[in-house]
Amino acid sequence: MGEAAPAPAKARVAPPMSWRTRLSVLAAGYLTDATRRADGTINRRLLTVLDPGVAASAAPRNGVATRDIAIDPALPLRARLFYHCPAEGPVPVVVFFHGGGFAYLSAASPGYDAACRRITRYSGAAVLSVDYRRSPEHRFPAAYDDGLAALRFLDDPKNHPMPLDASRCFLAGDSAGGNIAHHVARRYALSHSSFAHVRLAGLIAIQPFFGGEERTPSELRLDGAPIVSVPRTDWMWRAFLPPGADRTHQASSPAPATTGIDDAPAFPPATVVIGGYDPLQDWQRRYCDALRTKGKEVRVLEYPDAIHAFYLFPEFAESRDLMLRIKEIVAAAGGK
Repeated sequence: MGEAAPAPAKARVAPPMSWRTRLSVLAAGYLTDATRRADGTINRRLLTVLDPGVAASAAPRNGVATRDIAIDPALPLRARLFYHCPAEGPVPVVVFFHGGGFAYLSAASPGYDAACRRITRYSGAAVLSVDYRRSPEHRFPAAYDDGLAALRFLDDPKNHPMPLDASRCFLAGDSAGGNIAHHVARRYALSHSSFAHVRLAGLIAIQPFFGGEERTPSELRLDGAPIVSVPRTDWMWRAFLPPGADRTHQASSPAPATTGIDDAPAFPPATVVIGGYDPLQDWQRRYCDALRTKGKEVRVLEYPDAIHAFYLFPEFAESRDLMLRIKEIVAAAGGK
């Protein structure tokens, strides 16, 4: 008998990284796995230790200052505003939603505090990073409700802590935050006549979190990729969706998520960012197809060597390139 053929080499699931970046990526995965309990809850006390948050600072760093704002004290719902110091205005505003599978992280998490500072610095816009309620304590549709509440807050100029131009408003977010940004844009578009001042100039969905019941080729091919894994995303959907719902739900599945927007001209032009090492990329492409089917404008930014959440790591060249693209999008609406 001849010798057995060697097993095929496993496909690479991540680009080359420095050891520091690799450690940071591993830490991001550990944060979710270590704080998830077997009963489906999250150890929030431990999460606070692992993700302590950065305090807001009126003293500018690289020209950007921050302050925390109460959007709805009754919930409570808060947001962090990032702005140039000295303040210039009125400036466009980017309403931002952080990632974390609907369940983790916050506007004060170090990675998101730094990322929103960079968006502000590059784009010239103010960034309002919404600290939406997280699952599993607050399931669908709490995060979407909070996003729309942030737009209602901006719609009243008396709420503005500095000169903001709500007529040049963008929705942006990454991962679960990209999903939230889409659903808030959809809700706005279906009720835009109830807004006096807010006008959406664009949607920036950075590797948005969508899904379905089947396993896509990218999920199978990139099994073991950094940050995102099928067991993690399965848990996140179970924690967010209504009890008994599966991933054909409107919150998750790309086609149902776009229901009604074909008759909603106020739905903004979308920019969707896709990474070549992101297991979720097939769902993101289905989302783009769903938007096009509804007659909506979609621009896709492909980064073949990017992992999920790549832009949170400034050492990746793609991270800076995305900041430049966001600058262009804001400038096209009359920003800097």
